[in-house]
Amino acid sequence: MTDHPASQRPLAFITGASSGIGQALAARYVQAGWRVALVARRAQQMNDWAAQQGWPADRWAVHGADVRDEAQVLAAASDCLRTQGLPDVVIANAGISVGVDLSLAEDLPVLRDLLETNVMGVASTFQPFIAPMRERGSGTLVGVASVAAMRGLPGHAGYCGAKAAVVHLCETLRGELRPFGLKVVTIAPGYIDTPLTQGNDYPMPFLMTPDAFADRAFKAIEAGVRFRVIPWPMGVVAAVLRFMPRWLFDAVVGAQKHRKKRRR
Repeated sequence: MTDHPASQRPLAFITGASSGIGQALAARYVQAGWRVALVARRAQQMNDWAAQQGWPADRWAVHGADVRDEAQVLAAASDCLRTQGLPDVVIANAGISVGVDLSLAEDLPVLRDLLETNVMGVASTFQPFIAPMRERGSGTLVGVASVAAMRGLPGHAGYCGAKAAVVHLCETLRGELRPFGLKVVTIAPGYIDTPLTQGNDYPMPFLMTPDAFADRAFKAIEAGVRFRVIPWPMGVVAAVLRFMPRWLFDAVVGAQKHRKKRRR
């Protein structure tokens, strides 16, 4: 990218930026010459990490917010608009993965937490930017879903359901916002080596590093793709799962051991 004053560089607003995929995406955007607005619950940790990268001070800012708290997200968005400007790309990446057993009353709050973080968090992240992007006539909204959105898997009613909701939320927005010049991109990661997957007690085919994922995601977002599974071999797996007849899918998953994944 040709060198420009910081105010003229494009801006990416990224939630869940303090670790894993979000952190890798932040680094990839800065590498590409962008400015970044980094949103994380652990704001001090995010500040410390960003400062250690040696990035120019005018290329990044941290906005502390928990995406489960609508008021905090709206405040972070308002602060970004006031101090950095209207983003060119908004990436709703923040999310959690934890098992749910719906036979247990104590897991109902766990399900609520999953939905508030992974679904309402996406909606709250997008909402403040839709009207100003529509008025400007450009912008890209990116929802980070998962291959788990394709079908319901034993032990993961909350996670699969939440990520499926993200896919359909983005699909709906795509149709609504396309006439105004906005793009909506859905990224569905497979297994990425992050704190979210580390310690899983089952095979994770095509496991990717966060940096490799971020590079592919950056290119997909730049190309304005509608939906992209990363890495591509997991896209083949996702397609097989999606179109597998229900009777066959039920037979296959019914033979799997029920795993109640703990929060990490």
